[in-house]
Amino acid sequence: MSDIRERDERFAPGAGPGAVHDDRFGPGTYLTPEEAKEFHKLFLISFILFTLIAIVAHILAWMWRPWLPGEQGYAMLNDGAQYASAAISFLA
Repeated sequence: MSDIRERDERFAPGAGPGAVHDDRFGPGTYLTPEEAKEFHKLFLISFILFTLIAIVAHILAWMWRPWLPGEQGYAMLNDGAQYASAAISFLA
């Protein structure tokens, strides 16, 4: 363990544990404040992009097949099942 601390250039030579001579951000992280801000920015952009894609996918899925039944209930889905079985029998 002491060999690792001696090779780690973040620790001042001859200093005890916890004596760090750089501006790393918080315990257990190896990011400077600038790197942390950059990572946070990329994380937010990717999270927002993922959320927008998920919202668009849910809207398209709702337009394709609504999750809540219409006035006729789930009986209106029988037409789709009949079309699908006709298409499968046509291909077979």
